[in-house]
Amino acid sequence: MSILQATCSFFRQPASFAPDYELSMSELAALDMCQKRAIFKPMTPEERQDLKQRCGGSWKLVLRFLLAGEACCRRERSQAIAGPGHSIAVTSNGVAYSFGSNSSGQLGHGTTEEEWRPRQIRSLQGIRIIQAAAGPGRTMLISDAGEVYAFGKDSFGEAEYGVQGTKTVTTPQLVESLKNIFVVQAAIGNFFTAVLSREGRVYTFSWGNDGKLGHQTEPNDVVPHPLLGALENIPVVQIAAGYCYLLALACQPSGMSVYSVGCGLGGKLGHGSRTDEKYPRLIEQFQLLNLQPMVVAAGAWHAAVVGRDGRVCTWGWGRYGCLGHGNEECESVPKVVDALSKVKAVHVATGDYTTFVVSDDGDVYSFGCGESASLGHNGDGDGQGNRHTNVLSPELVTSLKEVKERVVQISLTNSVYWNAHTFALTESGKLFAFGAGDKGQLGMELVNNQTERGNPEQVDVDLR
Repeated sequence: MSILQATCSFFRQPASFAPDYELSMSELAALDMCQKRAIFKPMTPEERQDLKQRCGGSWKLVLRFLLAGEACCRRERSQAIAGPGHSIAVTSNGVAYSFGSNSSGQLGHGTTEEEWRPRQIRSLQGIRIIQAAAGPGRTMLISDAGEVYAFGKDSFGEAEYGVQGTKTVTTPQLVESLKNIFVVQAAIGNFFTAVLSREGRVYTFSWGNDGKLGHQTEPNDVVPHPLLGALENIPVVQIAAGYCYLLALACQPSGMSVYSVGCGLGGKLGHGSRTDEKYPRLIEQFQLLNLQPMVVAAGAWHAAVVGRDGRVCTWGWGRYGCLGHGNEECESVPKVVDALSKVKAVHVATGDYTTFVVSDDGDVYSFGCGESASLGHNGDGDGQGNRHTNVLSPELVTSLKEVKERVVQISLTNSVYWNAHTFALTESGKLFAFGAGDKGQLGMELVNNQTERGNPEQVDVDLR
């Protein structure tokens, strides 16, 4: 929403606050719109003023910050998360369902039994969930009150193949160490976890004891540490975690920008080299491309961004064609995907060497590794032809076109050690799934010893 629209809306009805004669009309309208945002409403006057100063001293900048966060994270809207072997689905009313692998209790039902159909997490009844994150054997859910519930492996930093954190939690438990932080998003990477506060501050857990994020922590650390360096005084609207690295989409008075920190292997930090970064560093290439980042995605070894103008950039390890540039070469700085030049993208999702792009008209394109049929390309007429083939350039996912529903979100498994599956969420709240389903992670029973589905099939859950 533009400030002009906010001003028009402001004049249509009485304002919900006393007049402030020092503010311009556009500032008053922006403040009025801010007061309608869910994460702004419960803030105290002091907290609101702190946020205003952090955003640049303007209510218009605060409104831009709030709207940017809602747009890129589907905050308080329906969503589906294709985790490593298990899945989470959240309705627009904040009801959470889980299904799939459950060896560590990561489904939150009080058991370690697999679930092949979506099952509501009953212990959270009455609590509205607005965000979800799924990692190897672990789930984190965030409520509209900024509280974080975690279950599964009792570790914030365990590697996917590790044995530490052998204690398991089979029902959602409040994360006590975060009770003084109003959290709006969580991201689970390999070896670490990150959370984002409503003020746009980033905190991390368990990165390890060699100071990879500018502070010393133990792998089993349960205390959040502020991310130090360039982002200490810059508000962040979205975080994305990959294999040993973190991306942050920042909102500054000059515009949107992306920072990266962590392991630089494969060039996935986007700075033109493969060196590690202990502190967040601005990815300067977007300024050279004249691109305003609006959505960021961190795959295991590669990353992607959607710009305000609908262009898509990818960078990092190009194996299997996951960057969409027609080859398997690495790119150490963001590069525009030329094959999508006639597509206006609004959403991007990345996994382990796979990438999906959603256009403004609901079409879906995918490229990269074709393992477990998670790209959605059926092959020939019998649906079996070449659905496992790697795709080096973006291809329209015709199988999703055939469902005749407008896709608004894609989620795919971001894991090195699990066969991938993919979710497509539609505007009407329908959820379609394809890819690996051997643990029930597709939310449907497979027959005749099948382990995967090549074509999208609707999951029996209503996410409206």
